Parts: sequence; structure tokens; C-alpha cells
Amino acid sequence: DFGSEILPRALHDHNVQAYVFTDYWEDIGTIRSFFDANMALCEQPPKFEFYDPKTPFFTSPRYLPPTKSDKCRIKEAIISHGCFLRECKIEHSIIGVRSRLNSGSELKNAMMMGADSYETEDEISRLMSEGKVPIGVGENTKISNCIIDMN
Repeated sequence: DFGSEILPRALHDHNVQAYVFTDYWEDIGTIRSFFDANMALCEQPPKFEFYDPKTPFFTSPRYLPPTKSDKCRIKEAIISHGCFLRECKIEHSIIGVRSRLNSGSELKNAMMMGADSYETEDEISRLMSEGKVPIGVGENTKISNCIIDMN
């Protein structure tokens, strides 16, 4: 932790100087504060603005296709690249790369981290026939107030 470990030790061996930072900052040292800081990005207006023309924010290229949505209801959300959203409801949530939400699923106040890779329709069918769970949110699943980890 910078405040309790790195900076105090650096004071002894290095020329440490301060800068008065007056812009947006959130300490995300706990799971709760990490969740709250991410959910704040969905607020209107957000405390931190990705789309300020004076200070644009660029992400690294992922070379993914755009998100595909079919008959979805989306309100106050950030949807990342390469997602499959089918007949779902998303409210005040962040949806990470390659996420899959199936028919009837609902996310509210949730942060879905996404997936490292895609599963084909054949792979999904095989996993389900074996009683295993494919990556993504299954049909008619309701999730609120949580973080959904990668994969």
C-alpha cells in the first residue's frame, strides 16, 4: 500500500516530493470501495468522465468485434467490446469484454468482469449436456449488487 508501506520507506532512501492533486481520485483498497468506484462510473453525471474532449481517455486495442445485443433493455450501463447480449435487462452495471448474457437474465448494480476467451455454441451445448456451466450468465438468472469475476 502506498500510504502505509511504499511512501514511508521511500522517504529514507529517496528524494520524495509531493504534488497537490485536485482531480478525481478514489482509494480502491477494499472490495467494497472497488465496487463502489466502478458503479459510480454509471452515475449521471459520473464523478470521472471518460468522454471529456479536453482530456480524452483511450483504452488499449483489443481487436474484438463490437458488442451484439438482441432485444435488450439497457439503462445506465457501460458495455465493453465483444459481448453477446440476448433478451436481457441491464441496469446501472458494467459489462466486461466477451461477456455473455442469455435470455431473461437481469443485472442490476453489478460489475461483470468478462471473459478471456469465447466459447462456441457447440462448446456451450456440450458443457451443458455434461452438467457443467458455460461462461456467462444463464437464462432467467437475476443478479444484483455484486462483482462477477472473470470467466
